[in-house]
Amino acid sequence: MKKLIYLLLLAVSWPSFAARQFDVEVILFKRNINPEQVNESWPEQLKQVDMQGALSLEDTAALKAKGVTILPSSQYALDAQYNKLKKHAGFTPLAHIAWRQGDQNQANAPKLYITAGRDFSEQFLPDGRSKKDVEQPTNAISIDSDSNNDGITITADNSTSLLSNSNNNADTRSDSLYQLNGMLQVYVQHYLFLDANLDLREPSRREVIMTKPLLESIVNEQNAMNVNTDTATENGIDVNSNVQIGHLQEVKKNIKVEEFLKPYRLSQQRRMRSGEIHYLDNPLLGVIIQVRRVGS
Repeated sequence: MKKLIYLLLLAVSWPSFAARQFDVEVILFKRNINPEQVNESWPEQLKQVDMQGALSLEDTAALKAKGVTILPSSQYALDAQYNKLKKHAGFTPLAHIAWRQGDQNQANAPKLYITAGRDFSEQFLPDGRSKKDVEQPTNAISIDSDSNNDGITITADNSTSLLSNSNNNADTRSDSLYQLNGMLQVYVQHYLFLDANLDLREPSRREVIMTKPLLESIVNEQNAMNVNTDTATENGIDVNSNVQIGHLQEVKKNIKVEEFLKPYRLSQQRRMRSGEIHYLDNPLLGVIIQVRRVGS
């Protein structure tokens, strides 16, 4: 009889011994505002988000091995929030996803690689430079109008990324350059936590000053018009300072406006409670997340 009681107690308490499962639902959206109008300083270049070990949502085998199951839209619980964002003129939803995962700590919980929005790979390189400008190098110095000379960065003449060598690591999954790119991780450390590291990328413009190679090309053009170096010197051409061409005509600093793809990062950690809806944002990007314990 005692054995039967013990078996009944074990059967009743079995769910508490089983590993917990959580359904995670996330909505990612952007604000429909001009980034240049936001009263906040944004760097032109950022160290790339560390994607080491992050799993693509399309890699079913890797997700399964990590205990992750992508949930169908029929199991979404935040459709009302998504539809409100979609109908609002001030926001554009970029992604609505959900998955099921186990009860794991930060070291073992899955990291999910997230991409959404437009693909800018036809227009820009991974470091943000316009492909059109790379095809016609400007030998330019980038000037941030809101910073001093310490903020000057050199625009390279080759296609090497200025961001980080991590562009070449094994976790780079394609040549795509999506508007939204980053990583999400939900884990349990006494409490539920979310780590969000996301970049929203938008086309922007910056001023560049043409440098000495351009000035030398101007002199070469003059030489092609039968103006030799001695004559150029007599007429006041000095390639090491402000250039004067022909009849003492001064050539001022040549400033060009070029297009580039600027990143706006959201990097936040949030402690959460199961079943509650949480909201994270920066002035341009927002995250709505709910974590629900399965069976509760």
